[in-house]
Amino acid sequence: MTELEIRISIQKQLLQLWQGETMLASWPVSTALKGTGYQSGSNQTPLGKHRIRACIGAGQPEGAVFVGRRPTGEIYSQELAQQYPHRDWILSRILWLCGEEKGVNRGGNVDSQRRYIYIHGTPDTEPMGEPLSHGCIRMRNADVIHLFEQVGPGDRVIIAP
Repeated sequence: MTELEIRISIQKQLLQLWQGETMLASWPVSTALKGTGYQSGSNQTPLGKHRIRACIGAGQPEGAVFVGRRPTGEIYSQELAQQYPHRDWILSRILWLCGEEKGVNRGGNVDSQRRYIYIHGTPDTEPMGEPLSHGCIRMRNADVIHLFEQVGPGDRVIIAP
């Protein structure tokens, strides 16, 4: 069976799931408000070749809240959002990315995994199709759950300008 590959376009704010030459699905995303970049602390989305290092959140309900990659037991709501107005909401599922290009997105101050770069769910009130994240790739909750069910650790992720 041909390996699955996630392709993310920063310009189009779009994530596509491919198997060989066949596009299986496509979803709008939101990448970093501060554009692309590699440095730790930059709040930018790193470009290049990555792999999924870990898939986190299987079996959690849609809207489950994660802090430090662990479910808190909370389900996102407007009341919760008002209680914690400054949280960067990581919801439903997490695909934790690991860079494959030494010196670009792997190792040292540019390591995507150590920067905690994820594909993850976000409140459905957040706009898609425009860059607003802190570096991660945000998706609608139903979309990230659908993607999560199709991919696994080791699948390739290409983030392109």
